[in-house]
Amino acid sequence: MLLLFLSSGLFLGWSLGANDAANIFGSAVGTRMVRFRTAAIVASIFVIIGATFQGEGGADTLGRLGTIDQLAGAFTVALASALAIFMMVKSSLIVSTSQAIVGAIIGWNFFAGRSTDTVLLGKIASSWVVGMLLGAVFAVILYLIVHEAFKRLHLHLLWKHTVLKILLLLIGAFGAYSLGANNIVNVMGVFVNAVSLPALSIGPLTLSSSQQLFFLGAVAISVGIFTYSQRTMKVVGNDLMPLSAETAMVVVLAQSLVLFIFSSKGLSDAIASLGLGRIPQVPVSSTQVVIGSIVGIGLLKGGRSIKYKVLINIVLGWVATPVIAGLTAYILLFVVGNIFQLPVAGE
Repeated sequence: MLLLFLSSGLFLGWSLGANDAANIFGSAVGTRMVRFRTAAIVASIFVIIGATFQGEGGADTLGRLGTIDQLAGAFTVALASALAIFMMVKSSLIVSTSQAIVGAIIGWNFFAGRSTDTVLLGKIASSWVVGMLLGAVFAVILYLIVHEAFKRLHLHLLWKHTVLKILLLLIGAFGAYSLGANNIVNVMGVFVNAVSLPALSIGPLTLSSSQQLFFLGAVAISVGIFTYSQRTMKVVGNDLMPLSAETAMVVVLAQSLVLFIFSSKGLSDAIASLGLGRIPQVPVSSTQVVIGSIVGIGLLKGGRSIKYKVLINIVLGWVATPVIAGLTAYILLFVVGNIFQLPVAGE
């Protein structure tokens, strides 16, 4: 029965893998520097590691946005998010998993008669904007550094191709780790308060209840990467703006750094120890970060190579995603609670 209720979270994980893997390796695959199969294997391994061992940072944030304390409620919220994402992915639109799950949680709050912490919601929403701007800034700085480095090294074309290919794989692995660490809470975070599993020991490792949930969600992400991410990689890799292999590497590194910053408790503690405040542990939209990175480099080059029609369609998808997810969640909660008579919210 537990696995049945978790199935919507696994479906959401599959949707995230199908959509957000494009943000890690889309530019590398789109420029034909890395084969899709190689990208999928590397991304799958590191997204599982990142999710399992550094995925708990943002769980508290989403938990405070909406404390979903019934398993049927968590199932329904995750299902609404997954359906919203699936509909957009099916239409080859790049969407934000973070926005989908936040929209669905707000839909649950409305249905359950719970208040939404608008200050926290504002913090999460602002992180999406800040993440996109940081992606653009990091991408511009990194592009200038990398471009100058390759110009000074005077590498033979064959050597440059080999170096770029290796760097794309290494940075892609870091990107997958950061994606798992930051975005797994979008997949399984709604189940954390509703599910309690006994600690699981595997050799020297002991996995908590939430880590076990995150591991299962990460496996689902991996399946999504292998089965459906190739078509969305094409959109990020080529359709928004033509990318060279050098630019592709910079985009992935910029996105990876932003996701890592917003999911690293250790980095947040280190910054706080200097009296500079804490970096919020929030699920950042990896989609918005990577698009911001691409647009940042495009503007650095004069902006003529950016396909603004594609960019407008992507932005429309971002606006529609939380609204569709919220409405879908409200309708499904009504069906599950009133027709199937399952408790979707505690008293």
